[in-house]
Amino acid sequence: MKVTIVGTGYVGLVSGTCFAEFGVNVTCVDKNLKKIKDLRNGIIPIYEPGLDELVKKNINQKRLSFETDLKKSLKNTSAVFIAVGTPSRKSDGYADLSYVFDVAREIGKSLNEYAVIVNKSTVPVGTGKKVHDIIKKINPKLNFDVASNPEFLREGSAINDFMRPDRVVIGCKSEKAKNILKELYRPLYLLETPIIFTQRETAELIKYAANSFLATKITFINEISDLCEKVGANVSDVSTGIGLDGRIGKKFLHPGPGYGGSCFPKDTLAIVKTAQDYNAPLGLVEHVVKSNDRRKKNMFKRVLNIVGKNKDKKIISILGLTFKPNTDDMRDSPSLDIIPALIKNNCFLRVFDPEGMQEAKVYFKKFSKNIEWCKNSYDASENSDALVILTEWNQFRALDLKMLKKKLKKPVIIDLRNIYNPTELSNMGFEYHSLGRSFE
Repeated sequence: MKVTIVGTGYVGLVSGTCFAEFGVNVTCVDKNLKKIKDLRNGIIPIYEPGLDELVKKNINQKRLSFETDLKKSLKNTSAVFIAVGTPSRKSDGYADLSYVFDVAREIGKSLNEYAVIVNKSTVPVGTGKKVHDIIKKINPKLNFDVASNPEFLREGSAINDFMRPDRVVIGCKSEKAKNILKELYRPLYLLETPIIFTQRETAELIKYAANSFLATKITFINEISDLCEKVGANVSDVSTGIGLDGRIGKKFLHPGPGYGGSCFPKDTLAIVKTAQDYNAPLGLVEHVVKSNDRRKKNMFKRVLNIVGKNKDKKIISILGLTFKPNTDDMRDSPSLDIIPALIKNNCFLRVFDPEGMQEAKVYFKKFSKNIEWCKNSYDASENSDALVILTEWNQFRALDLKMLKKKLKKPVIIDLRNIYNPTELSNMGFEYHSLGRSFE
């Protein structure tokens, strides 16, 4: 079977590489010539553990190729996956579908034989029909189907998520399209992976509903964390106590400075806008969006309240810039709100992130005079008034605390991910602050 993936971003590159690993002949298409040249040479534009080795392996075994010519790539293809970005529009928060529709037009002009067109991009309900209508208008005689196959890839563990998923969701109408996609995902049947076939609109909604529910769990435990601080409770124990309930589950019940990344912020906003359009408002998700934005914007106040507000410039160490560990993705990271706010309040920052430094330098370019980019955690801690942990990278979980105490001007740690034990840090002479555990 031959498959074409349009878009070599996070979803397209991971999906195409993993399909190739299944034994499928995959061509990934992108208009960015430099990116395609780099990929042909095994140079990966994103950080995802294990992806570079898998790309090189499948290029060498001639199952994975990269092209800029879509028409050439569509010859004899069974399925064409649209895997381009759908960012939130700055004007109104709706998902920007211009890239999806541009690809649909190109497919309409270039495809000459039957194929199933698959939306892998995260798109609002009804997008599949719009893609179908665009292609049909351009090429009315073409025989094709449009399906929805949402991705559920977590940055940092995307390869495992693709190879051993909790489920595969496919929304399509015809038996022909169903059989092609069933054959494509046949290797997962051997693992007894649930493969759910639904209406196209249902598949489109499942992705948004899943991410909105997970974002709601994060927001819930963040608000419970605030309550714990007021009443003298321990949010870690609350999380364990409710997470052991099988109806609730323990995942996504860890307090932090707010969710970020490429999915949760834009997907929650998009489903809110869709619900409003259909006069079925999602008040709960609307609150989640507002609460998370407020948390990220206000988190810097917690730091300032600890280090003290005065005219003297404070030196603050920041460990972690990306929205989560094992990625270089800075999109909607809490650091994008916290760092500028600290700088505007007379703070100088010494920062370190294992993979996100280059991306972060782009985002914080206008603050460069107030930021020192450091080579490791201990370098970042040198002569600082406080150390703030923003991202829970594994290498931050077992820092040499004795060395850290020597490096810091003041032994103050503000742990916004709750990765250390308050009693242990206190016994070592640190002034330790975490979330929802202030009374320990």
